[in-house]
Amino acid sequence: MGVQVIKVPDVGEGVAEVELVSWSVTVGDEVSRNQILAEVMTDKANVEIPAPIDGVVAALNGEIGGVMAVGSTLIELTVEGAGDEPEGGGAAIVKEAAQPRSAPLLDDGHLTLSVVANGSAETATTSAGRERNDATTDTAAALGRSIAVGERPPRTEGEKPLATPAVRHRARVAGIDLRRVPGTGPAGRITHEDLDAFWHGAGVGYDGGGAAGSPVAGGRRRQPDQRVDEQPIIGIRRQIAKRTLAATQSIPHITYVEEVDVTALEDLRATLNDDSPDGVARLTVLPFLIRAIVDAVGEFPRMNAHVDDDAGTLTTHGGVHVGIATQTPNGLVVPVVRHAETASIWELAQRVADLAEAARSGKVAPADLTGSTITITSLGPLGGLVTTPVINKPEVAIVGVNKITTRPVYIGDALLPRKMMNLSSSFDHRIVDGWDAASFVQRIRRSIEQPALLFVDDPASGSA
Repeated sequence: MGVQVIKVPDVGEGVAEVELVSWSVTVGDEVSRNQILAEVMTDKANVEIPAPIDGVVAALNGEIGGVMAVGSTLIELTVEGAGDEPEGGGAAIVKEAAQPRSAPLLDDGHLTLSVVANGSAETATTSAGRERNDATTDTAAALGRSIAVGERPPRTEGEKPLATPAVRHRARVAGIDLRRVPGTGPAGRITHEDLDAFWHGAGVGYDGGGAAGSPVAGGRRRQPDQRVDEQPIIGIRRQIAKRTLAATQSIPHITYVEEVDVTALEDLRATLNDDSPDGVARLTVLPFLIRAIVDAVGEFPRMNAHVDDDAGTLTTHGGVHVGIATQTPNGLVVPVVRHAETASIWELAQRVADLAEAARSGKVAPADLTGSTITITSLGPLGGLVTTPVINKPEVAIVGVNKITTRPVYIGDALLPRKMMNLSSSFDHRIVDGWDAASFVQRIRRSIEQPALLFVDDPASGSA
């Protein structure tokens, strides 16, 4: 018998360290070749770590939320044959556990999110000297006191509960034994909903002090719910926190909001979608907005640029690489539509649809999450009236899309119903003055309100 050491892989792009997101196995598990063992995350994307060989998990080095150097030992497997380390060798003995680093959001302590059961939330920190494993243990113990896990018969001896890494992580933090949670997913897989049902006591004997969180007899008042769930901010949420903090601390934002009449655009979009063949991506507002931005940066090239704070330089780009801020189950990511200046409206629609689907399914390539020169952010039908987008550093501008509503608008002397949409856009005030910001958005507005302009050749370039 020997030991096979699995190290943190080099994922390229100069990445020197990764964050451990989840374990898919535990010590003692038998694993087969290509079975997923763990998931790590760079500042670009999540990467699954497969088993290179059949074996038994001998050691897991690191803890969830820990930052590990590329090349450090992640997992050790006991395998048939010699493996790559002799049994009992140094790799099997020395644990290179990742030490969780506090996110650079605070001067001391670890950043955590404390969620109160009634829906309110606040940011809190543990003391600077407190180890994360102590915090996790304390949290699990506290949560465990609110859950009665002994009233449902455990699974049969040796039967392993099926669950995704995310569900396993939630259960581990909460101190819940997954063997006692019934699964309703395929093949008995435990889902997030199953975990929630177990937590809230749906048929599993929840012990909340008799009435905590449940209606009082007669359905009158509810007793105060004193439960608190404290979780470390890790994974993609940590990366979002780091990037937005860096952007807001180093970039003086100016936000400009403009009202746009999209009645003609919506009529055109509906007509084109009705006439489009099956299998073609339907046109949303985004492809038209991307095309309008391409035309606008032709007149305002500084909007399509990067700022290097250290070098004190501004780099403008000829190619327009549009980042599309996309909400996924794990958080916000920004896949990139490259060289948007070369694509038709239909091609842009297809690229946006493909990237969005890849991002939401977790299959977007790391290369598709880098290199944007200007970003669009949209909350879709939840877009509100006004937003204040945070610039995607090192870019100079971000264009925010708010929801479309029908409002009464004067057209000459007539008051008519019109489909209106606000654009809420932010700019780096070191590079862009208020006048230029307004002029840039007005240029976009002109193209959106008169969408035929988006299909007219540019006399300067001869391209459509």
